[in-house]
Amino acid sequence: MANANNASVADAAENLSEASLDLVGETARWITSNGVDILIGGAVAAVIALILLGLRAFGDRMIGDTSADQKWRTIFGRVLSKTNLFFIVMVAATLVVDNTETPALLTRVVNFLFVVSAAFQAAIWARELILGLVYHRVGVADESSTLGSAIGIIHLLVTVGLFAIAIILILDNLGVNVTGLVAGLGIGGIAIGLAAQGIFSDLFAALSIIFDKPFRRGDGIRFDTVSGTVEHIGLKTTRIRALDGEEVVVSNANLLNKEVHNFANLEHRRFVLKLGVIYQTPVDVLAGIPEMIRDLVESHPDTKMIRCGMVGFGPSSLDFELQFDIHSTDYELAFLTRSAICLEILEAFNDAGIEFAYPTQTTFTAAPDGRMVMPYADVKLVAAKD
Repeated sequence: MANANNASVADAAENLSEASLDLVGETARWITSNGVDILIGGAVAAVIALILLGLRAFGDRMIGDTSADQKWRTIFGRVLSKTNLFFIVMVAATLVVDNTETPALLTRVVNFLFVVSAAFQAAIWARELILGLVYHRVGVADESSTLGSAIGIIHLLVTVGLFAIAIILILDNLGVNVTGLVAGLGIGGIAIGLAAQGIFSDLFAALSIIFDKPFRRGDGIRFDTVSGTVEHIGLKTTRIRALDGEEVVVSNANLLNKEVHNFANLEHRRFVLKLGVIYQTPVDVLAGIPEMIRDLVESHPDTKMIRCGMVGFGPSSLDFELQFDIHSTDYELAFLTRSAICLEILEAFNDAGIEFAYPTQTTFTAAPDGRMVMPYADVKLVAAKD
């Protein structure tokens, strides 16, 4: 068996050697008999090659321009700069072969190498274009480590996908039946996707957070019942430092499945206060309450009263509602300002003799004859008896 295998290898090597010698011999005879045509074709090919090299050099210069309004130039510069020298050589060789009577074996070799170089070059161009668009969409991000990991994963997925397509196209061009291969890759992809559904769900959610930027690291957000500051955006989870100090870890998929309130771009904070005064308050005093409160609220910097007025008759109070804005993103400052306004309202009401209402209840009873028995002494009846 070993002798048979050695003999087969030797025969294959001998056949390859003979084919190489035939190729060299035919190429030499072709060059000798078609010298003028080869020179003309070579000149044309050289011009095309110089043009492609010039485009690649132009692409290198375009990459250096990083100004905001020139990002598209940078993207196309990245694409042009990745033009491979082997592809340029094969384009030139194909032009020469197609315009001269080339030996069949040499034609097949050149055409095969051109297909290989063109397929891989197209994959490289497509990869650079896609990654350039990704970088353009992402821009400058604070999540450098997470962004780097995400870009690395995207780079890997795009590269594997495009080069797999290039290999399939090359095999198909060689006459190989790739139907089974494509079907197998599709089934394998579905199986992997189902097995790692949770991981991919969180991964794509992380990419959505990084690219769409609903919030960034350091932003204050409210998610479900959690309010806090975003500390880290990972590829699977996001960590939030809650207001009570604990760290809350939320999967990215769950985070995007619910409504998220982002306070980072908050221009102002609106506060609503409910006030209740007793029913015995005179009407003219009630009418002056809104203006009194306006003076108190707007005495604070960056604070504006939106509206204040009586809104209803409560069971034990005349109800007022106060709405005011504090134009500051600093929650601590807004909290202290609201507290100061509340204390000033309390002080102003005390000075004006306005009483706050609180839930009270008076019970009235009746005598057997139906006469109302008051819960307090009847002063007139006592005086008459005296």
